[in-house]
Amino acid sequence: VQLQASGGGLVQAGGSLRLSCAASGRAFRTVSEAWFRQAPGKEREFVGSVHWNGSTIYTDSVKGRFTISRDNAKNVMYLQMNSLKPEDTAVYYCVGQFIGSRFQDQYAWVYWGRGTLVTVSS
Repeated sequence: VQLQASGGGLVQAGGSLRLSCAASGRAFRTVSEAWFRQAPGKEREFVGSVHWNGSTIYTDSVKGRFTISRDNAKNVMYLQMNSLKPEDTAVYYCVGQFIGSRFQDQYAWVYWGRGTLVTVSS
């Protein structure tokens, strides 16, 4: 399985971006997937996850601003980011194949895509 995140770029504070995560290989869109991010000089952190029944979980700092969805027919997961803030600047990674006990644990995910850089200017 290979994952590829795309859609990053430079945006002004208050703007929006939509990231996409395309998957190749076996179809695993029926199970959990997630987005993580890593800001310069900081540890990688959980952004949110989507699950088999469509339910989602978000870290507090993005609740109400970010939305994860997926199109199973296209085998793509999305991260819609609205009301972006400079502190959202980071490389964003999509991940799949959950094998742990906490979705927020980066080590609980097997597959990692190449990240896409999001830069939010003030």
